[in-house]
Amino acid sequence: MKYRSRSEIVRMILEAANVRQGTSRTRLMYKSYLAYNQLKDYLKALQENGLIEYEVGIRSYKITEKGVRLLELQNRMKELTPINYVET
Repeated sequence: MKYRSRSEIVRMILEAANVRQGTSRTRLMYKSYLAYNQLKDYLKALQENGLIEYEVGIRSYKITEKGVRLLELQNRMKELTPINYVET
């Protein structure tokens, strides 16, 4: 797998959490291609910044409104400035 920036990893986590009923930690791991310990660190940072929330009753993670706005901005930036790396 190619190198991914932190913002790319955050985008993948937010996309995975952007479902109506929320999603489990395991699904977030698989969708973002992260190990459990890496995902824990990212989830902690995302929760501290109000981008994702954990719902204890249903044991799932959901994206917040602030997280949706960030995801939309990231997707828009990706459209506007596509970076194509040339393999040597």
